[in-house]
Amino acid sequence: MAASHHNIPSPPPSAFNGSTGFMPTRRRKMMMHMTFFWGHSAEVLFSGWPGRDNPVMYALSLLCVFVLAVLVELLSHCSFFKPGANGVAVGFLQTGLYTLRSGLSYLVMLAVMSFNGGVFLAVVVGHAVGFLLFGSRAFKKSDGSGIDRQASLPPMTCG
Repeated sequence: MAASHHNIPSPPPSAFNGSTGFMPTRRRKMMMHMTFFWGHSAEVLFSGWPGRDNPVMYALSLLCVFVLAVLVELLSHCSFFKPGANGVAVGFLQTGLYTLRSGLSYLVMLAVMSFNGGVFLAVVVGHAVGFLLFGSRAFKKSDGSGIDRQASLPPMTCG
């Protein structure tokens, strides 16, 4: 191997062919969408998942991102701690829950970045159902004081 004057090693001689300079490599061509598209042939979150041309696995991936969105809303709107609990212990638990919510939120964002219309709709519906169940007054019992219980975590912000 010969080194150039920039201390960058050159490729081994076996990597060259006569016509193009380098030997061709076999790569799987993956199309990355930059606009929303419809179809069950998409990769969501992980390479090769849910697989190509498998509607059942695609439906499972939609269910997974739906559940992730509902969990983000659960963590955002529910109170998990009793008033008067140990402040230090609650602080550490809140930090853990906040970290979990942040990680789940980023997973949901990455799923939407697949630019698949079905994934986008599953996420939006998941957030809506999660808010209906955990954030709205539809299923909350009122204690008669007119004061809503405070969520354990601060609201999510965009800045």
